[in-house]
Amino acid sequence: MADVATKKVQEYKDSLKSKAEELILKGFPQKIVELNELLETPPFARELNTVHQSLNIPVPDPIVLNSTAHHEADPPPPKKWKNDAGKEEKVGGTKVMVLPTGLVPCNKYLCELVHVVKPHIRQLVEDANLLKMWISFMIPKIEDGNNFGVSIQEDTLAEIQSVESEAAAFFDQISRYFVSRGKIVSKVAKYPHIEDYRRAVEELDEKEYLSLWLVMCEVRNRYCTLHDIVIKNLEKIKKPRTENSETLY
Repeated sequence: MADVATKKVQEYKDSLKSKAEELILKGFPQKIVELNELLETPPFARELNTVHQSLNIPVPDPIVLNSTAHHEADPPPPKKWKNDAGKEEKVGGTKVMVLPTGLVPCNKYLCELVHVVKPHIRQLVEDANLLKMWISFMIPKIEDGNNFGVSIQEDTLAEIQSVESEAAAFFDQISRYFVSRGKIVSKVAKYPHIEDYRRAVEELDEKEYLSLWLVMCEVRNRYCTLHDIVIKNLEKIKKPRTENSETLY
C-alpha cells in the first residue's frame, strides 16, 4: 500500500509540473490577451453616470400637522422607547414596515460586472496556487553553497504567494460593497425625504464600478508580472544548482 501511495504522489507531482509549464508557456499569454480584450468591451468601457439605478423607494407625501387640533392637555410624543433588551433608543425617521413598491433591487449593472469579474479572480487564485506548488516541488534539498538558484526560486515563490493573497482579498472587497450599499439603502427607506442618502448610493455605485475595473486591471497585471518573472528565470527555477565537474588529466 505504501508503494502504491508513493507512486500516486509521484504521478501527481509529474502531472502538476507539466500543467504548470504549459500554463506558463501557453496559458498565461492567452489569458493576458483575453483580459486586454475584455477591458475594452462595453461592460468595462462605460461612463460612470450610466451605472445609476432607481432605488424603487418613493418619497411619501408630506404630512401636514394642525397644531390647533391637539388639546393642550395632550402630552408631547415620547422621544425615546425601550427595545427588547430594555435599553432606550432614539425615535426618528419614517417607520418602514413594507415598501409600497416592493423589493429594492441590487444594481443590475454592477451585478453583471461582478459575475464577469469573479471567475477571473478565482482563476488567478487557482493558477497562482498551481505555480506555487510547482516551484515548491523543484526546490532542492538544503546544502551548503551554490544556493543562488534556490534564492531565485524562493523570491519567485514569495511573489506568487503575494499574488495569491491579493487575489483572494478581491472577493472580500466585493462582499463589503453589498453590505455598505444595503446600509445606505436602509437609510433611504427610513429617511426617504433626505436626498443626500440617495446621492450616497449613486456615489457608492460609481466607486464600485471603478473598483471592479481596477480589479480586472490588477488581475491582468498580475498575470503579466508572473509570466515575466517566471520566463526570465525559468532556467534557474527548473535547475537551481549547476553541476560543475572538473576533469583531471
